[in-house]
Amino acid sequence: MTTIKDLELKSIRYRREILSMISKANAGHTAGDLSCIDILNVLYNKIMDIRPENFSSSHRDHYIQSKGHSVEALYAVLADIGFYDLADLDTLNQYKSHYVGHPTRAVNGIEHNTGALGHGLSVAVGIALALKKDLQPYRVFTLLGDGELEEGSNWEACMSAAHYQLDNLIAIVDRNTLQITDYTENVSQLEPLEDKFRAFGFSVKSVDGNSILDLTRVFEDIPFERGKPNLVMARTIKGKGISFIENNLAWHHHAPTSDEFHSAFHELDLAEMKWKQAYEPG
Repeated sequence: MTTIKDLELKSIRYRREILSMISKANAGHTAGDLSCIDILNVLYNKIMDIRPENFSSSHRDHYIQSKGHSVEALYAVLADIGFYDLADLDTLNQYKSHYVGHPTRAVNGIEHNTGALGHGLSVAVGIALALKKDLQPYRVFTLLGDGELEEGSNWEACMSAAHYQLDNLIAIVDRNTLQITDYTENVSQLEPLEDKFRAFGFSVKSVDGNSILDLTRVFEDIPFERGKPNLVMARTIKGKGISFIENNLAWHHHAPTSDEFHSAFHELDLAEMKWKQAYEPG
């Protein structure tokens, strides 16, 4: 059984892989990847029934990454659980590579093309409704960026999710409060965001989106209320895990220089050392 301490170590190692592939490609959404990687770690390694062995079947859980520009985090997790070789990610953004800057179905383990922001929730609602009509027990998870909530299609999808009582739908907002140009509240005010989802008929829970333990507990409590779609407000830090990237707007789309790469790896080495001291004393 995968433990909380196992997942905490995975998150450190996933962060290394994200930085490595973006550095080699010289392109990527580094900070957003680092804010959501703990969410993907818990979902794929602890919560969802999605594996290479069952991916071709409809009899499983489903995952849509609406926040498509943070695809490097998804690539790292899918490689780790066996959808393809980790070495494949060395081709990120190279000519004729399927591993491009947004999710596509050309990559094994990815269910839907995304990256045109604001569309993933609508797709997830459709899948969840189909599962309900077919009396299937599976669930649909979708990860949204907070900036993409400015797209009106999200709120149309929310109305449908509540109307059809889709308690098999789990929407997760990566609430890191930053988007490409500024803080979300300076671009287009979202708060009170949890109240808005409640008003649209969702059952809402807030969680530290960079805590493996807290994420595990909240996802294990789904559905929050029978007959209501679920909203997990994951309050994260953009760039989490690397001090000079955290809450730094310049890193929305930025590949590390050689010096930045080595500084980031040093911080992750220290994080792994602290993990070992906590769990492997002596």
